[in-house]
Amino acid sequence: MVHEPSPHHTKIKDWPEAERPREKLLQRGAHALSDAELLAILIRVGSGKATAVDLARSILVQEKNLHAIAGKTPQELMRVKGIGEAKAVELLAAFEIGRRVQGMNGAERIIVHSPEDVARFMIPRLRDRKYESFWVLLLDSKNGLMHDKELTVGTLNASLVHPREVFKLAIDWVAAAVIVVHNHPSGNREPSSEDLSITRQLVEAGKIVGIPLHDHVIVAGDAYTSFAERALL
Repeated sequence: MVHEPSPHHTKIKDWPEAERPREKLLQRGAHALSDAELLAILIRVGSGKATAVDLARSILVQEKNLHAIAGKTPQELMRVKGIGEAKAVELLAAFEIGRRVQGMNGAERIIVHSPEDVARFMIPRLRDRKYESFWVLLLDSKNGLMHDKELTVGTLNASLVHPREVFKLAIDWVAAAVIVVHNHPSGNREPSSEDLSITRQLVEAGKIVGIPLHDHVIVAGDAYTSFAERALL
């Protein structure tokens, strides 16, 4: 008996049209594709005898799911045979686009009414980070988000986060108020003594320059803690 070769060991262009990821997406929509097929579209081409779908499956076997892949660095993805710098960059860029879209509320202008609004905007950006990242959100007089910037990366301490840098940014943008956000990669959303100390410094600096600190939000996975809600400001 002659066995037909598996389509996953032949070139994708030789597969039946309905099974090719790009054509399948065009005909049936992105929702019809498996995780491996979606990754394969981003990977675009295979390596050696492995198709793009083979490479996508290798990543999923190694990392278990898309959420785990989203949190990888380019160097970690490049450890998968067949995934070079260009493929790793394209994959992570796509995940970052997804995070930013999730953080938007569908409106052109983001208005911050509550800590929940801050969390909705920042959790997609920070929940997969393996290191602490400190962000400054600048608000106008109507609590509209004017600008957001990652200020420092690394363990949060007074040497990395200084009120001078936070409020210089606020003054440059003529902001009416400031919210700061950082993440706890450990998943523990309780403020540390360092978090409390830095927040007090920022509150006092804000009083001096006339730009109040409205909140300090800690992101821990999909959860968050608001200093304003806990009356810690």
